[in-house]
Amino acid sequence: MDKLKTGLNEAAGWLLYLSLLMLLALALPRSVFDPESKHFLLLIGIVGIWRYSMGALHFVRGTIFLYLVFPYYRRKIRKLGKDADPSHVFLLVTSFRIDALTTAMVYRSVIREAVECGYPATVVCSIVELSDELLIKNLWAQASPPEHIKLDFVRIPGTGKRDGLAYGFRAISRQMPDNDAVVAVVDGDTVLGEGVVRKTVPWFKLFPNVGGLTTNEYCEVRGGYIMSEWHKLRFAQRHLNMCSMALSKRVLTMTGRMSVFRAQVVTDPGFITDVESDHLEHWRLGRFQFLTGDDKSSWYSLMRLGYDTFYVPDAAINTVEHPPEKSFIKASRKLMFRWYGNNLRQNSRALGLGMQRLGLFTSVVLFDQRVSMWTSLLGLTVAIIASIKYSMAFILIYLLWIGITRLILTLLLSVSGHRIGPAYPAILYYNQIVGAMVKIYVFFRLDQQSWTRQNTKLDRGLHSFQRWFNTWSSRAMTFTATSVFIATLMALV
Repeated sequence: MDKLKTGLNEAAGWLLYLSLLMLLALALPRSVFDPESKHFLLLIGIVGIWRYSMGALHFVRGTIFLYLVFPYYRRKIRKLGKDADPSHVFLLVTSFRIDALTTAMVYRSVIREAVECGYPATVVCSIVELSDELLIKNLWAQASPPEHIKLDFVRIPGTGKRDGLAYGFRAISRQMPDNDAVVAVVDGDTVLGEGVVRKTVPWFKLFPNVGGLTTNEYCEVRGGYIMSEWHKLRFAQRHLNMCSMALSKRVLTMTGRMSVFRAQVVTDPGFITDVESDHLEHWRLGRFQFLTGDDKSSWYSLMRLGYDTFYVPDAAINTVEHPPEKSFIKASRKLMFRWYGNNLRQNSRALGLGMQRLGLFTSVVLFDQRVSMWTSLLGLTVAIIASIKYSMAFILIYLLWIGITRLILTLLLSVSGHRIGPAYPAILYYNQIVGAMVKIYVFFRLDQQSWTRQNTKLDRGLHSFQRWFNTWSSRAMTFTATSVFIATLMALV
Protein backbone atom coordinates (compact mmCIF):
# COMPACT_ATOMS: atom_id res chain seq x y z
CA MET A 1 0.00 0.00 0.00
CA ASP A 2 2.84 2.38 0.89
CA LYS A 3 4.58 1.62 -2.40
CA LEU A 4 1.38 2.35 -4.33
CA LYS A 5 0.93 5.66 -2.49
CA THR A 6 4.56 6.60 -3.16
CA GLY A 7 4.19 5.70 -6.84
CA LEU A 8 1.05 7.82 -7.21
CA ASN A 9 2.70 10.77 -5.48
CA GLU A 10 5.70 10.55 -7.78
CA ALA A 11 3.49 10.28 -10.88
CA ALA A 12 1.63 13.41 -9.75
CA GLY A 13 4.97 15.16 -9.22
CA TRP A 14 6.18 14.33 -12.73
CA LEU A 15 2.88 15.52 -14.25
CA LEU A 16 3.11 18.79 -12.32
CA TYR A 17 6.69 19.36 -13.49
CA LEU A 18 5.86 18.69 -17.16
CA SER A 19 2.77 20.91 -16.93
CA LEU A 20 4.87 23.81 -15.61
CA LEU A 21 7.34 23.35 -18.48
CA MET A 22 4.51 23.43 -21.02
CA LEU A 23 2.98 26.57 -19.46
CA LEU A 24 6.38 28.25 -19.56
CA ALA A 25 6.82 27.32 -23.23
CA LEU A 26 3.35 28.67 -24.08
CA ALA A 27 4.18 31.99 -22.38
CA LEU A 28 7.12 32.59 -24.74
CA PRO A 29 6.96 34.03 -28.27
CA ARG A 30 7.27 31.60 -31.21
CA SER A 31 10.61 33.16 -32.20
CA VAL A 32 12.20 31.41 -29.22
CA PHE A 33 11.72 28.08 -31.01
CA ASP A 34 12.78 29.36 -34.47
CA PRO A 35 16.44 28.49 -35.26
CA GLU A 36 16.59 31.51 -37.60
CA SER A 37 15.66 33.93 -34.79
CA LYS A 38 18.14 35.75 -32.56
CA HIS A 39 15.92 34.73 -29.63
CA PHE A 40 16.27 31.00 -30.39
CA LEU A 41 16.21 28.97 -27.16
CA LEU A 42 19.65 27.40 -27.63
CA LEU A 43 21.35 30.80 -27.93
CA ILE A 44 20.68 31.56 -24.25
CA GLY A 45 22.02 28.14 -23.33
CA ILE A 46 25.06 28.21 -25.60
CA VAL A 47 26.96 30.18 -22.95
CA GLY A 48 26.94 27.11 -20.71
CA ILE A 49 26.95 24.30 -23.27
CA TRP A 50 30.70 23.75 -22.96
CA ARG A 51 30.19 23.25 -19.22
CA TYR A 52 28.01 20.24 -19.95
CA SER A 53 30.83 18.58 -21.88
CA MET A 54 32.53 17.46 -18.64
CA GLY A 55 29.25 16.01 -17.36
CA ALA A 56 28.67 14.24 -20.68
CA LEU A 57 32.20 12.81 -20.57
CA HIS A 58 31.62 11.51 -17.02
CA PHE A 59 28.32 9.99 -18.12
CA VAL A 60 29.83 8.15 -21.11
CA ARG A 61 32.87 6.95 -19.15
CA GLY A 62 30.72 5.92 -16.18
CA THR A 63 28.31 3.96 -18.39
CA ILE A 64 31.18 2.20 -20.18
CA PHE A 65 32.73 1.20 -16.85
CA LEU A 66 29.45 0.11 -15.26
CA TYR A 67 28.09 -2.00 -18.12
CA LEU A 68 31.19 -3.14 -20.02
CA VAL A 69 34.49 -2.85 -18.14
CA PHE A 70 33.39 -3.76 -14.62
CA PRO A 71 31.52 -6.97 -15.66
CA TYR A 72 34.69 -8.01 -17.52
CA TYR A 73 36.76 -7.40 -14.37
CA ARG A 74 34.22 -9.28 -12.25
CA ARG A 75 34.55 -12.35 -14.52
CA LYS A 76 38.33 -12.24 -14.02
CA ILE A 77 37.80 -12.14 -10.24
CA ARG A 78 35.64 -15.26 -10.41
CA LYS A 79 38.37 -17.09 -12.36
CA LEU A 80 40.88 -16.31 -9.60
CA GLY A 81 38.71 -18.19 -7.09
CA LYS A 82 40.39 -18.76 -3.73
CA ASP A 83 43.65 -17.27 -5.04
CA ALA A 84 42.05 -13.85 -4.48
CA ASP A 85 41.27 -14.53 -0.78
CA PRO A 86 42.97 -12.28 1.79
CA SER A 87 44.91 -13.75 4.72
CA HIS A 88 42.98 -11.64 7.22
CA VAL A 89 40.23 -9.00 7.20
CA PHE A 90 40.18 -6.17 9.72
CA LEU A 91 36.92 -4.23 10.07
CA LEU A 92 37.68 -0.90 11.76
CA VAL A 93 34.55 0.94 12.94
CA THR A 94 34.72 4.50 14.32
CA SER A 95 31.79 5.64 16.49
CA PHE A 96 31.15 8.90 18.31
CA ARG A 97 27.88 10.59 19.32
CA ILE A 98 25.69 8.27 17.26
CA ASP A 99 22.36 7.12 18.67
CA ALA A 100 22.18 3.60 20.13
CA LEU A 101 19.67 2.34 17.52
CA THR A 102 21.96 3.28 14.62
CA THR A 103 25.03 1.92 16.43
CA ALA A 104 23.26 -1.42 16.96
CA MET A 105 22.28 -1.61 13.26
CA VAL A 106 25.86 -0.85 12.20
CA TYR A 107 27.58 -3.38 14.46
CA ARG A 108 25.08 -6.14 13.70
CA SER A 109 25.92 -5.73 10.00
CA VAL A 110 29.68 -5.60 10.68
CA ILE A 111 29.63 -8.72 12.88
CA ARG A 112 27.45 -10.51 10.31
CA GLU A 113 29.91 -9.68 7.52
CA ALA A 114 32.90 -10.74 9.62
CA VAL A 115 31.26 -14.14 10.16
CA GLU A 116 29.76 -14.72 6.71
CA CYS A 117 32.78 -13.63 4.63
CA GLY A 118 34.52 -16.85 5.68
CA TYR A 119 37.93 -15.25 6.22
CA PRO A 120 39.84 -14.87 9.49
CA ALA A 121 38.63 -11.49 10.74
CA THR A 122 39.01 -8.94 13.53
CA VAL A 123 36.43 -6.28 14.35
CA VAL A 124 38.27 -3.23 15.70
CA CYS A 125 35.97 -0.79 17.56
CA SER A 126 37.38 2.73 17.85
CA ILE A 127 35.01 4.25 20.41
CA VAL A 128 34.77 7.04 22.99
CA GLU A 129 31.88 6.18 25.31
CA LEU A 130 31.65 3.21 27.68
CA SER A 131 27.98 2.78 26.69
CA ASP A 132 29.05 1.93 23.12
CA GLU A 133 31.45 -0.72 24.44
CA LEU A 134 28.73 -2.35 26.54
CA LEU A 135 26.29 -2.31 23.61
CA ILE A 136 28.85 -3.88 21.24
CA LYS A 137 29.77 -6.61 23.75
CA ASN A 138 26.09 -7.46 24.12
CA LEU A 139 25.65 -7.71 20.33
CA TRP A 140 28.82 -9.84 20.11
CA ALA A 141 27.48 -12.25 22.74
CA GLN A 142 24.18 -12.54 20.88
CA ALA A 143 25.95 -13.34 17.58
CA SER A 144 28.28 -15.98 19.15
CA PRO A 145 30.87 -15.72 16.33
CA PRO A 146 33.34 -18.59 15.71
CA GLU A 147 36.85 -18.55 17.19
CA HIS A 148 38.55 -17.21 14.05
CA ILE A 149 36.58 -13.94 14.46
CA LYS A 150 38.10 -11.58 17.06
CA LEU A 151 36.89 -8.42 18.79
CA ASP A 152 39.24 -5.58 19.73
CA PHE A 153 38.43 -2.26 21.44
CA VAL A 154 40.33 0.99 21.09
CA ARG A 155 39.19 3.66 23.55
CA ILE A 156 40.01 7.20 22.44
CA PRO A 157 39.33 10.77 23.62
CA GLY A 158 36.48 12.51 21.77
CA THR A 159 38.82 14.67 19.71
CA GLY A 160 37.50 13.84 16.25
CA LYS A 161 37.34 11.12 13.65
CA ARG A 162 40.92 11.61 12.48
CA ASP A 163 42.25 10.62 15.90
CA GLY A 164 39.82 7.71 16.03
CA LEU A 165 41.15 6.39 12.71
CA ALA A 166 44.81 6.89 13.68
CA TYR A 167 44.35 5.03 16.98
CA GLY A 168 42.62 2.22 15.11
CA PHE A 169 45.34 2.03 12.45
CA ARG A 170 48.02 1.79 15.13
CA ALA A 171 46.08 -0.94 16.93
CA ILE A 172 46.01 -2.92 13.66
CA SER A 173 49.74 -2.24 13.13
CA ARG A 174 50.53 -3.84 16.49
CA GLN A 175 49.00 -7.08 15.19
CA MET A 176 51.58 -7.03 12.36
CA PRO A 177 49.32 -8.07 9.45
CA ASP A 178 51.00 -9.58 6.39
CA ASN A 179 50.90 -8.21 2.84
CA ASP A 180 47.76 -10.19 1.96
CA ALA A 181 45.64 -8.69 4.76
CA VAL A 182 43.06 -5.97 4.10
CA VAL A 183 41.40 -3.33 6.28
CA ALA A 184 37.80 -2.15 5.83
CA VAL A 185 37.21 1.27 7.40
CA VAL A 186 33.54 1.72 8.34
CA ASP A 187 31.87 4.86 9.69
CA GLY A 188 29.67 4.59 12.77
CA ASP A 189 26.48 5.31 10.78
CA THR A 190 27.12 2.85 7.93
CA VAL A 191 25.16 -0.39 7.66
CA LEU A 192 26.99 -2.92 5.48
CA GLY A 193 25.07 -4.63 2.70
CA GLU A 194 25.13 -8.42 2.54
CA GLY A 195 28.29 -9.83 0.96
CA VAL A 196 30.05 -6.47 0.79
CA VAL A 197 33.30 -7.88 2.22
CA ARG A 198 33.47 -10.78 -0.26
CA LYS A 199 32.69 -8.37 -3.11
CA THR A 200 35.48 -5.93 -2.24
CA VAL A 201 38.53 -7.75 -0.89
CA PRO A 202 39.48 -9.83 -4.01
CA TRP A 203 40.26 -6.71 -6.09
CA PHE A 204 43.58 -6.22 -4.35
CA LYS A 205 44.81 -9.49 -5.88
CA LEU A 206 43.50 -8.60 -9.35
CA PHE A 207 45.08 -5.12 -9.25
CA PRO A 208 48.40 -5.29 -7.36
CA ASN A 209 48.85 -1.50 -7.40
CA VAL A 210 45.40 -0.60 -6.00
CA GLY A 211 45.95 0.67 -2.48
CA GLY A 212 42.34 1.48 -1.63
CA LEU A 213 38.82 1.18 -3.00
CA THR A 214 35.38 2.43 -2.08
CA THR A 215 31.79 1.27 -2.50
CA ASN A 216 28.32 2.20 -3.75
CA GLU A 217 26.08 4.05 -1.27
CA TYR A 218 22.37 4.19 -0.56
CA CYS A 219 20.86 6.13 2.30
CA GLU A 220 18.11 6.33 4.87
CA VAL A 221 17.54 9.98 5.78
CA ARG A 222 16.15 11.02 9.16
CA GLY A 223 14.55 14.14 7.73
CA GLY A 224 11.83 15.53 5.44
CA TYR A 225 11.02 14.63 1.84
CA ILE A 226 13.24 17.25 0.17
CA MET A 227 16.21 16.45 2.41
CA SER A 228 15.77 12.75 1.65
CA GLU A 229 15.57 13.37 -2.12
CA TRP A 230 18.58 15.68 -1.94
CA HIS A 231 20.75 12.98 -0.39
CA LYS A 232 19.51 10.29 -2.79
CA LEU A 233 20.24 12.51 -5.79
CA ARG A 234 23.73 13.10 -4.48
CA PHE A 235 24.39 9.36 -4.22
CA ALA A 236 23.09 8.74 -7.76
CA GLN A 237 25.44 11.42 -9.12
CA ARG A 238 28.28 10.09 -6.98
CA HIS A 239 27.77 6.59 -8.40
CA LEU A 240 28.24 7.67 -12.02
CA ASN A 241 31.19 9.94 -11.22
CA MET A 242 32.90 7.18 -9.24
CA CYS A 243 32.41 4.77 -12.16
CA SER A 244 33.90 7.35 -14.52
CA MET A 245 37.01 7.85 -12.38
CA ALA A 246 37.37 4.09 -11.77
CA LEU A 247 37.90 3.66 -15.50
CA SER A 248 41.29 5.34 -14.93
CA LYS A 249 41.75 3.79 -11.44
CA ARG A 250 41.76 7.33 -10.08
CA VAL A 251 38.70 7.50 -7.81
CA LEU A 252 39.04 10.92 -6.16
CA THR A 253 38.01 10.08 -2.59
CA MET A 254 38.27 7.15 -0.22
CA THR A 255 34.78 7.60 1.19
CA GLY A 256 34.82 7.64 4.97
CA ARG A 257 31.54 5.73 5.12
CA MET A 258 33.12 2.53 3.78
CA SER A 259 36.47 2.07 2.09
CA VAL A 260 38.85 -0.87 1.99
CA PHE A 261 42.66 -0.62 2.05
CA ARG A 262 45.64 -2.90 1.89
CA ALA A 263 46.88 -3.53 5.42
CA GLN A 264 50.36 -2.39 4.36
CA VAL A 265 48.83 1.00 3.51
CA VAL A 266 47.06 1.68 6.82
CA THR A 267 50.10 0.49 8.80
CA ASP A 268 52.42 2.84 6.88
CA PRO A 269 53.49 5.59 9.35
CA GLY A 270 53.31 8.17 6.55
CA PHE A 271 49.72 7.26 5.75
CA ILE A 272 48.71 7.36 9.43
CA THR A 273 50.28 10.81 9.80
CA ASP A 274 48.51 12.06 6.67
CA VAL A 275 45.14 11.01 8.07
CA GLU A 276 45.77 12.08 11.67
CA SER A 277 47.39 15.49 11.23
CA ASP A 278 46.89 16.61 7.64
CA HIS A 279 47.42 20.33 7.11
CA LEU A 280 47.81 23.01 4.45
CA GLU A 281 50.32 25.81 4.04
CA HIS A 282 48.33 28.68 2.50
CA TRP A 283 50.05 31.76 1.08
CA ARG A 284 47.57 34.13 2.77
CA LEU A 285 45.89 32.19 5.58
CA GLY A 286 49.03 30.51 6.88
CA ARG A 287 49.32 26.93 8.12
CA PHE A 288 46.21 25.19 9.46
CA GLN A 289 45.20 21.64 10.36
CA PHE A 290 42.39 19.81 8.58
CA LEU A 291 39.54 19.23 10.98
CA THR A 292 37.33 17.22 8.57
CA GLY A 293 37.97 15.51 5.22
CA ASP A 294 39.81 12.36 6.30
CA ASP A 295 38.49 10.69 3.11
CA LYS A 296 40.31 13.29 0.98
CA SER A 297 43.48 13.00 3.07
CA SER A 298 43.57 9.22 2.65
CA TRP A 299 43.09 9.60 -1.12
CA TYR A 300 45.85 12.20 -1.40
CA SER A 301 48.17 10.00 0.67
CA LEU A 302 47.52 7.03 -1.64
CA MET A 303 48.32 9.19 -4.67
CA ARG A 304 51.48 10.54 -3.03
CA LEU A 305 52.61 7.03 -2.09
CA GLY A 306 52.13 5.82 -5.69
CA TYR A 307 48.97 3.70 -5.33
CA ASP A 308 45.89 3.48 -7.57
CA THR A 309 42.30 3.75 -6.31
CA PHE A 310 39.20 1.85 -7.42
CA TYR A 311 35.39 1.66 -7.10
CA VAL A 312 33.21 -1.44 -6.71
CA PRO A 313 29.68 -0.53 -7.89
CA ASP A 314 28.01 -3.82 -6.93
CA ALA A 315 29.20 -3.64 -3.30
CA ALA A 316 26.56 -1.57 -1.52
CA ILE A 317 26.30 0.04 1.89
CA ASN A 318 23.42 1.91 3.51
CA THR A 319 24.11 5.07 5.48
CA VAL A 320 21.86 6.60 8.10
CA GLU A 321 21.86 10.34 7.44
CA HIS A 322 21.12 12.75 10.29
CA PRO A 323 20.71 16.29 8.87
CA PRO A 324 22.47 18.88 11.07
CA GLU A 325 19.44 21.24 10.96
CA LYS A 326 15.67 20.83 10.61
CA SER A 327 15.58 23.44 7.83
CA PHE A 328 16.58 22.02 4.43
CA ILE A 329 18.25 25.29 3.38
CA LYS A 330 20.34 25.53 6.56
CA ALA A 331 21.22 21.83 6.62
CA SER A 332 22.20 21.65 2.93
CA ARG A 333 24.34 24.80 3.16
CA LYS A 334 26.11 23.49 6.26
CA LEU A 335 26.84 20.14 4.59
CA MET A 336 27.95 21.82 1.35
CA PHE A 337 30.30 24.04 3.34
CA ARG A 338 31.96 20.96 4.83
CA TRP A 339 32.06 18.87 1.63
CA TYR A 340 33.24 21.61 -0.72
CA GLY A 341 35.76 22.86 1.81
CA ASN A 342 37.29 19.38 2.06
CA ASN A 343 37.36 19.17 -1.73
CA LEU A 344 38.98 22.56 -2.34
CA ARG A 345 41.56 22.15 0.43
CA GLN A 346 42.89 19.06 -1.33
CA ASN A 347 42.51 20.35 -4.88
CA SER A 348 45.51 22.63 -5.37
CA ARG A 349 48.08 20.33 -3.81
CA ALA A 350 46.61 17.33 -5.65
CA LEU A 351 47.21 19.14 -8.94
CA GLY A 352 50.75 19.69 -7.71
CA LEU A 353 51.38 15.94 -7.97
CA GLY A 354 51.56 16.45 -11.72
CA MET A 355 49.93 14.97 -14.80
CA GLN A 356 52.42 12.10 -14.95
CA ARG A 357 51.17 10.81 -11.59
CA LEU A 358 47.48 11.72 -11.93
CA GLY A 359 46.92 11.20 -15.64
CA LEU A 360 45.40 13.64 -18.14
CA PHE A 361 41.72 13.06 -17.37
CA THR A 362 42.14 13.27 -13.59
CA SER A 363 44.12 16.49 -13.95
CA VAL A 364 41.37 17.99 -16.12
CA VAL A 365 38.71 16.95 -13.57
CA LEU A 366 40.65 18.54 -10.70
CA PHE A 367 41.10 21.74 -12.71
CA ASP A 368 37.39 21.77 -13.58
CA GLN A 369 36.58 21.63 -9.86
CA ARG A 370 38.33 24.98 -9.47
CA VAL A 371 36.50 26.76 -12.31
CA SER A 372 33.05 25.13 -12.00
CA MET A 373 32.09 27.47 -9.16
CA TRP A 374 32.11 30.31 -11.71
CA THR A 375 30.87 28.50 -14.81
CA SER A 376 27.85 27.22 -12.88
CA LEU A 377 26.70 30.82 -12.39
CA LEU A 378 27.30 31.94 -15.99
CA GLY A 379 23.87 31.14 -17.40
CA LEU A 380 21.87 32.70 -14.57
CA THR A 381 24.02 35.84 -14.47
CA VAL A 382 23.82 36.36 -18.25
CA ALA A 383 20.04 35.78 -18.21
CA ILE A 384 19.54 38.37 -15.46
CA ILE A 385 21.75 40.95 -17.20
CA ALA A 386 20.03 40.35 -20.57
CA SER A 387 16.59 40.65 -18.95
CA ILE A 388 17.48 43.99 -17.36
CA LYS A 389 19.15 45.35 -20.49
CA TYR A 390 16.84 44.00 -23.22
CA SER A 391 13.69 42.09 -22.28
CA MET A 392 12.24 40.03 -19.42
CA ALA A 393 11.65 37.29 -21.99
CA PHE A 394 15.29 36.25 -21.55
CA ILE A 395 14.78 35.12 -17.96
CA LEU A 396 11.76 33.04 -19.07
CA ILE A 397 13.82 31.53 -21.90
CA TYR A 398 16.54 30.68 -19.39
CA LEU A 399 14.05 29.06 -16.99
CA LEU A 400 12.67 26.92 -19.83
CA TRP A 401 16.20 25.92 -20.80
CA ILE A 402 16.96 24.96 -17.20
CA GLY A 403 13.71 23.01 -16.91
CA ILE A 404 14.40 20.96 -20.06
CA THR A 405 18.08 20.30 -19.43
CA ARG A 406 17.58 19.31 -15.77
CA LEU A 407 14.82 16.93 -16.81
CA ILE A 408 17.21 15.30 -19.31
CA LEU A 409 19.98 15.07 -16.69
CA THR A 410 17.55 13.45 -14.24
CA LEU A 411 16.48 10.84 -16.80
CA LEU A 412 20.13 10.07 -17.58
CA LEU A 413 20.76 9.38 -13.89
CA SER A 414 18.39 6.40 -14.14
CA VAL A 415 21.22 4.37 -15.74
CA SER A 416 22.99 4.45 -12.38
CA GLY A 417 20.47 2.01 -10.92
CA HIS A 418 19.50 4.56 -8.26
CA ARG A 419 15.85 5.65 -8.12
CA ILE A 420 14.99 9.05 -9.61
CA GLY A 421 12.18 11.34 -8.41
CA PRO A 422 10.21 14.34 -9.71
CA ALA A 423 11.99 16.70 -7.31
CA TYR A 424 15.41 15.91 -8.85
CA PRO A 425 15.38 18.57 -11.64
CA ALA A 426 14.70 21.37 -9.14
CA ILE A 427 17.24 19.98 -6.65
CA LEU A 428 19.85 19.70 -9.43
CA TYR A 429 19.44 23.40 -10.16
CA TYR A 430 19.49 24.26 -6.44
CA ASN A 431 22.77 22.36 -6.08
CA GLN A 432 24.21 24.16 -9.09
CA ILE A 433 23.46 27.71 -7.95
CA VAL A 434 23.66 27.45 -4.15
CA GLY A 435 26.55 25.01 -4.40
CA ALA A 436 28.52 27.42 -6.62
CA MET A 437 27.95 30.27 -4.16
CA VAL A 438 29.06 28.12 -1.23
CA LYS A 439 32.19 27.07 -3.17
CA ILE A 440 33.10 30.69 -3.91
CA TYR A 441 32.59 31.60 -0.26
CA VAL A 442 34.66 28.69 1.08
CA PHE A 443 37.38 29.03 -1.61
CA PHE A 444 38.52 32.27 0.02
CA ARG A 445 38.07 30.88 3.56
CA LEU A 446 39.75 27.47 3.42
CA ASP A 447 40.81 27.75 7.06
CA GLN A 448 37.19 27.89 8.29
CA GLN A 449 35.99 24.39 9.17
CA SER A 450 33.38 22.77 11.37
CA TRP A 451 32.15 19.25 12.03
CA THR A 452 28.39 18.81 11.64
CA ARG A 453 28.06 15.95 14.14
CA GLN A 454 30.29 17.51 16.78
CA ASN A 455 30.19 21.07 18.06
CA THR A 456 33.89 21.56 17.34
CA LYS A 457 35.70 24.18 15.33
CA LEU A 458 39.33 24.75 14.47
CA ASP A 459 41.06 27.05 16.97
CA ARG A 460 44.43 28.12 15.58
CA GLY A 461 45.35 30.43 18.44
CA LEU A 462 46.03 33.34 16.08
CA HIS A 463 46.89 36.86 17.26
CA SER A 464 44.12 39.45 16.90
CA PHE A 465 45.81 41.15 13.91
CA GLN A 466 46.19 37.86 12.03
CA ARG A 467 42.50 37.03 12.64
CA TRP A 468 41.51 40.53 11.45
CA PHE A 469 43.72 40.23 8.35
CA ASN A 470 42.37 36.77 7.43
CA THR A 471 38.76 37.92 7.83
CA TRP A 472 39.03 41.14 5.86
CA SER A 473 41.37 39.84 3.16
CA SER A 474 38.90 36.97 2.57
CA ARG A 475 36.04 39.45 2.27
CA ALA A 476 38.03 41.71 -0.06
CA MET A 477 39.05 38.85 -2.35
CA THR A 478 35.49 37.50 -2.51
CA PHE A 479 34.12 40.95 -3.38
CA THR A 480 36.83 41.61 -5.99
CA ALA A 481 36.49 38.23 -7.71
CA THR A 482 32.68 38.50 -7.82
CA SER A 483 32.82 42.06 -9.15
CA VAL A 484 35.26 41.12 -11.92
CA PHE A 485 33.05 38.15 -12.87
CA ILE A 486 29.88 40.27 -13.12
CA ALA A 487 31.64 43.18 -14.87
CA THR A 488 33.11 40.85 -17.49
CA LEU A 489 29.73 39.32 -18.27
CA MET A 490 28.07 42.76 -18.43
CA ALA A 491 30.67 43.86 -20.97
CA LEU A 492 30.14 40.70 -23.05
CA VAL A 493 26.33 40.96 -22.96
